Amino acid sequence: MKIVDIHDEAGLRAIFPLMQQLRPHLADADEFIQRWQRQRLDAYRIVALYADEEADSEPLALAGYRIQENLVHGRFLYLDDLVSDQTSRSKGYGQYLMDYLHKQASLHGCAKLVLDTPLSNSLGHRFYFRCGMLATSLRFNMPIASA
Repeated sequence: MKIVDIHDEAGLRAIFPLMQQLRPHLADADEFIQRWQRQRLDAYRIVALYADEEADSEPLALAGYRIQENLVHGRFLYLDDLVSDQTSRSKGYGQYLMDYLHKQASLHGCAKLVLDTPLSNSLGHRFYFRCGMLATSLRFNMPIASA
């Protein structure tokens, strides 16, 4: 297997169908690319997992993440997005990416790997617990109307 850093529009278009499985609210690849362009200014990165070296193969899984620092966690890797293709789940691809992200966090001097997941995502919770993660907080949010 090979992990590829996605850093251009062609790569983003290639992984969009997989990202849309996780983020169905994204209207199309153009919206995805526009959001990525803004988020990468905050050090957001996307990596995709492929079965082999072939450039035209379909991605098996992907992860979007960034290195951050705050007073709560110190320096940490925040996992924005993690998805395996719905046709090939439970084959270890998510764990493969989690292992990669753990190594990236360590290489970047992070004290933690942090993510948010909906309370309704019980299958995801089981996966994260198996990865050694602990549920340590609830995140609250409040929608803000545009001015």
